[in-house]
Amino acid sequence: MRVQQGAGEPVRAADRSRREVLSRLAGWAGAAGLGGLLPACGGGGDAGGVEQPAALEQAAQAAPAADGGAVAGAALPVARTLRAGLNHPWGLAFLPDGSLLVTERAGRLRRVSADGAGIATITGLPPRLFVGGQGGLLDVAVDVVGGDTWVYLSYAERGTGRRWNATGLAVARARLAGGSLRDLQVLFRAHPKVGLGISDAHYGGRIALAPNGKLFIAMGERRADSERIKAQWLSHHHGKIARINRDGSVPEDNPWVGHPNARPEIWSLGHRNPQGLALNPFTGELWENEHGPQGGDEVNVIERGHNYGWPRISYGCEYGTQPESCTPVGGRTSAPGLDQPLTVWRPVSIAPSGMAFYDGAMFPEWRGNLFLGALAGTALWRLTLSGRKVTGRFMLYHGLGRRIRDVRQAPDGALLLLTDEDNGRILRIAR
Repeated sequence: MRVQQGAGEPVRAADRSRREVLSRLAGWAGAAGLGGLLPACGGGGDAGGVEQPAALEQAAQAAPAADGGAVAGAALPVARTLRAGLNHPWGLAFLPDGSLLVTERAGRLRRVSADGAGIATITGLPPRLFVGGQGGLLDVAVDVVGGDTWVYLSYAERGTGRRWNATGLAVARARLAGGSLRDLQVLFRAHPKVGLGISDAHYGGRIALAPNGKLFIAMGERRADSERIKAQWLSHHHGKIARINRDGSVPEDNPWVGHPNARPEIWSLGHRNPQGLALNPFTGELWENEHGPQGGDEVNVIERGHNYGWPRISYGCEYGTQPESCTPVGGRTSAPGLDQPLTVWRPVSIAPSGMAFYDGAMFPEWRGNLFLGALAGTALWRLTLSGRKVTGRFMLYHGLGRRIRDVRQAPDGALLLLTDEDNGRILRIAR
């Protein structure tokens, strides 16, 4: 594979054989025969009304120059490097002047010019930021109010005093003034923090600004066997999605406000490790994706007060077991009162990441589609939808061999991707 380093240069995928190209054009009728080609995404026999992966996936792996969508064989636009040299970039947001804010998990916030040529480091990050394991500086969102640009950041935070070696997710906001953050305020801290001797993983970390001054925060269950059951405990923020006001206060209509021993910020529970969070611009619904263990990656619509099951139910298996034949975590895939995912990947995970709905004009054929990155799956996935029904899943740009950490729609309708690596890139997909 040849990758160009400079801004504006194409990132080229490895050549594919003619046989592979023809196989990817097989369409719906041949999709079930592609299980061997797509071992990370296949499966079947999903219970509880979940979409059948084998009936959804159309050989997009085989030809990086073809999309496999509504027009079979249509050429994909080239993914060009807008900027390289980023240290495990994690989240990105657009500023009013067209430039980008990009977080690096290693603990830097970068401002990148719209053309990718210029880059600067923003100072004034939150104190006690922990970098290690899966922790660091994570997501970013921007809100412009009355001429002020407010930057929202999620990050792994150390404790204080004797709890210095315990960490948890935190969210802060600050006003961007030139090259620094001012008037920083910590809006939210996940409770309780977890000792580093137990876990430095599954922080979650995606955030989404919602209408009416609300902010959603996705949190993982911290991975350790001793911690994951707490995704079902209302006394803990483990494995929850929280909803707060943008000033850090708790909305009075949150489902567990006033309930004894419940954290009032909780909006939904039963999540494993959410890595994608996006508002559907066509419906206003909050959509989420999360990692399963071995298999069982999910896409969900998040509703007030709902329980998404982890670890009582799952489509994934314990690590070290055979994913093709194991008993799923929790012993079953469904139970009364627990929501089912819209779609799952099994028997092997793709490790979904940041996601975005497309409502731009540059690619009208993609309008209404849901895009999500894949880390282990090293691809960009495009999901076609009919309401809440996933009608198709297409794996794009797999030939690049890059872990895709985030995807965002630019103001002009292009798609921007972040690659998760030491020499991380911003890739721009445009015509």
